[in-house]
Amino acid sequence: MAEKNRTYAHPYIPNTVPEVRDAMLKEMGLTSMEQLHDAIPDSLKLKREMDLPPAMNEYKLRRHIDGLLSKNKHSGDYLNFLGAGCWQHFIPAVCDEINQRSEFVTAYAGEPYEDHGRFQALFEYQSLLAELVDMDVVNVPTFDWAQAASTAIRMAGRITGRKIVLLPRSVDPDKAAIIRNYCTPVMDIQYVDIDQVTGRMDLDDLRSKLSDDIAAIYFENPGYLGIIEDQGAEISELAHKINAVSIVGVDPISLGVLEPPGRYGADIICGDLQPLGMHMNFGGGQAGFIATRDEEKYVMEYPSRLFGIVPTEVEGEYGFGDVAYERTSFALREKGKESVGTQTALWGITAGVYLALLGPAGMQEVGSTIIQKSHYAAKQISRIPGVSLRFEKGTFFKEFVVDFNDTGLTVEEINQRLMKTGIFGGKNLSLSYPSWGQCALYCVTETHTQADIDRLVDTLRSIVSTS
Repeated sequence: MAEKNRTYAHPYIPNTVPEVRDAMLKEMGLTSMEQLHDAIPDSLKLKREMDLPPAMNEYKLRRHIDGLLSKNKHSGDYLNFLGAGCWQHFIPAVCDEINQRSEFVTAYAGEPYEDHGRFQALFEYQSLLAELVDMDVVNVPTFDWAQAASTAIRMAGRITGRKIVLLPRSVDPDKAAIIRNYCTPVMDIQYVDIDQVTGRMDLDDLRSKLSDDIAAIYFENPGYLGIIEDQGAEISELAHKINAVSIVGVDPISLGVLEPPGRYGADIICGDLQPLGMHMNFGGGQAGFIATRDEEKYVMEYPSRLFGIVPTEVEGEYGFGDVAYERTSFALREKGKESVGTQTALWGITAGVYLALLGPAGMQEVGSTIIQKSHYAAKQISRIPGVSLRFEKGTFFKEFVVDFNDTGLTVEEINQRLMKTGIFGGKNLSLSYPSWGQCALYCVTETHTQADIDRLVDTLRSIVSTS
C-alpha cells in the first residue's frame, strides 16, 4: 500500500497517525512522504515493499529482545578482571539517582542554554576535579580520554607553533590510532621506546629524539599497561628544556594515593572520568577531561566550554556561565581552533557527585584499597608454575601484565577456559604486542574481594596444571 494512502498508525514509529502525518506534510507544503526523499537518487531507492514480518505486540517484542540480550554475558554475571580503558568500579547509588534526573538526562549535550542550575553543577564538577588534579582550569568533558589527549596535543601544537609530539609505545594502540586520526595533518606523532624490564619510558631513547621541533611529550601515569611512571619529573624537565609542553594522561581514581601530575611538571593533564561514578557500557560511559593552570596561553587554546563564576549587576550576587566564549567554535564557527561538538556534560555532573561524595579521605581509601588488592592478586598469580609478571621490576596501580609464555597455552585458550567457569580473564595483548608472545592485562579494583582473587588464582592454576 502506498505511504500516502496508509490509514493506520505504526505502533512503534512516532507521528504516523494519519491526521498528524497529513498536518505535518501540509505545514511543509508537501502531499506525500515520498517527497521528503526527492533528493535521494532513484538508483539508491528500494522500488518495492520491504516485505517485513508483521510487527509484534509489545509483550512478544519484549520477550524477543530479552532473548537476544540474554546471549550477552556481563560483569554482573561473571567475575571480571578486564580493564584496559574501561574499568569496573563501585558506583554509589546517589550517582545514578542524580544523573537520571530529567533536567540533567534529557538535555542535548547535558545542558540547555537557559538552565543556569546546570551551569552551576558543571562549575562544581570542574572545581572538584581541579582540586583532585591540582590544577586551576578544567573543561566540560569531551567524549573520552582519547579525544582529550588528542585535543591536549593540538593545544600544545598551537601554543608552541610546532608539529611533533612524542608518545611512549605503551600507549593503548586504539587510543594511539584515535590520536593519529584526530591530530593529522596538523601534528606528527612519533614514538619513544619503553624499558622492557620496568615498562617505563626509555629516557635514553627519549633524549635521542628531542629537538626544537617537539611541541609536546605525552605520557600516562598510570599507563595503559598499569605501570606507574615514576620518572615524571625528569620527563617534564626534558620537555621544558626544549620549551615543549609536558602532557600527562591520568586515571583520576589513582590520585587519592599518587601525586597529581602538576607537581612533577605537567602543563596539561587529561584522562577519563569513567572511574568516577560511571558504569561500564558497551560504547558509552566514557568522558575525557583536560586540566591546565589558569594562564591565558592555555585557557585560550581550549576548544571546549569552560564554566566560571562572576559577579552580576546586583551587589553580592554571583552567576555561572561560559568563560572566554569567543574562543569556541560556537562563536568562531569555521574559524574555530577545533570544533566543540557534542560534549558529555552529564558525565561531568556524575563525576562531580562522586568526588563530592567521597571527598579527600574517601579517594585516599579507595586508592589504597585498589593498590593492596591488585598487588595481592599479582603476587598470588605469579606463584603459579609457568606464570610470571611481564614487568617484575615495574610498579603498578590496578593493572598488571601477566606472562603465560611458559605455560604452553595461548591467552585465548586460557580465557576461553576461564569463561567456562564464569570468569572474564585479562585482556589479550598478543595482537597489540606480538613480540611479547602470550601476555594478558589483568585489572583488580576495590570491587574484588579476596575470595574473588583466590578463585581466579585457583582456576588459573588448575588450567595451567592440566595443559
